[in-house]
Amino acid sequence: MENRYHYGNEADQYAFFQIPKILFTDPVLSRISSEAKVLYGMMLDRLNLSQRNGWIDENGRVFIYFTLDEIHEQLGIYRQKTAKLLRELDDAHLIERKHQGLGKPNKIYVKKFS
Repeated sequence: MENRYHYGNEADQYAFFQIPKILFTDPVLSRISSEAKVLYGMMLDRLNLSQRNGWIDENGRVFIYFTLDEIHEQLGIYRQKTAKLLRELDDAHLIERKHQGLGKPNKIYVKKFS
């Protein structure tokens, strides 16, 4: 495979997930696995789309939909691992999941970390 270099502003063509630095520097949050931190960054990214879609509850809080299958597919991990990562974020109080029942996906509230 031929090596290709980036020139000038070519790096601007990519979209990026942002992961807050505090997840790596805070003594409590730094214990979260790297995969859970990546998942949290992906969830933060989805907040903008949710807001544009009007996914706001009766209290004005924005929520996202991110199913186990979607996470599994996007991160390329087993479903059991997906559930473990969600529990990690739950336990760290970075997300809150609301079960809707009737085959509907959970609402996920992505919480602030401070």
